[in-house]
Amino acid sequence: MIVTPPAAHVSDLPAPAFRGRIGRDARSGHYAVPGRYRLHLATAWPDGLRIAVLHSLLGLDTVCPAAYLPAVPDCPEGVHPALRPLYEASAHRYTGPAAALVLSDAWSGRIVSTHAPDIMRDLARRFDSDRPSPYPGGAESEIEGVERMCARGIEEAAQRAGAAGGEQAERDAALGTLLEALGALERRLVGRTYLIRDEVTAADVELWVTLVELDTVHRHHLDASAVRRIAGHPALWTYARRLTAHPAFGAHLDLDGIERRHRARCQGLEAAGAAVRILDWAAHAAR
Repeated sequence: MIVTPPAAHVSDLPAPAFRGRIGRDARSGHYAVPGRYRLHLATAWPDGLRIAVLHSLLGLDTVCPAAYLPAVPDCPEGVHPALRPLYEASAHRYTGPAAALVLSDAWSGRIVSTHAPDIMRDLARRFDSDRPSPYPGGAESEIEGVERMCARGIEEAAQRAGAAGGEQAERDAALGTLLEALGALERRLVGRTYLIRDEVTAADVELWVTLVELDTVHRHHLDASAVRRIAGHPALWTYARRLTAHPAFGAHLDLDGIERRHRARCQGLEAAGAAVRILDWAAHAAR
């Protein structure tokens, strides 16, 4: 089992990234067999939410069952008791947090992967599904571009724009980066239902989860003027509302869990933007 530092999505979970992959056949070791693998997810975390949405889009409930965990681990130091045996079996003398997310192998009782992008691609490509692929042919570079924009242009920029104690010029520059990314997405979405194709893809999953985080977490550390400028992208937020009403998206939206996670781990200062809600996520999910 290869264990490497996390690198794909911004996260404050200090767990190692197990980087096993599901292959095509028995020569790969981990190969696709219905019922062999289990997902362990906390949908209050962005990566857990991404995988839960994609899992539902693919209809893999029986092929690769998912267990849903609390937003905040029920034991100190980031420990999910249900996951501790998997971590201990997968890494010699493991003493770190037993954190979600995990793709485990029921045959060996070990972790295959904790790396969200790999898990998403393997679920989509290695198991038979009668649903449209979220990674359609020829779209990989576009999807990777959306992932980079969401991670750097939105997620990281929003964190820097709301950072406590930083220089005002640095926060202003980060806000400019954020608004530039949102503006580019706004222009792309005018007259479109989905981001890169005429049906939902992994790019839409990525962007939707990023927008959820922007409104439910990052705006709490921005001033009201900044949040109003973020909200001033009607095509983008109409798109977010539309996806939230899709059962594969809205059904996994754990707003209470996101709030608990934010309160438990956030070190920043609340700003006036906390009072300027952009979307009523719960109402749109209920539709």
